[in-house]
Amino acid sequence: MKPITIDKLPEYLETLLAEIATTGDRLEFDWKGKRFQIFPVQKKSNLDNLVAHPEVYIGDPDDLVNISWEHEINLDLP
Repeated sequence: MKPITIDKLPEYLETLLAEIATTGDRLEFDWKGKRFQIFPVQKKSNLDNLVAHPEVYIGDPDDLVNISWEHEINLDLP
């Protein structure tokens, strides 16, 4: 998308945003000597917000499959 003058931005904003959303192109404009861009931002997955906790389990995760929990529980029900 070619650069646009700032005076045209309010008049065509909705049309320009629709075009940006469709094409993925950036809209560039100058304002008071600075260059700006408007572009679509990809929505993040909720999984991207997860924080890694490598200290929770240190070792081989496959070892978890063979853990015996029998000593941890009491199956003698009243």
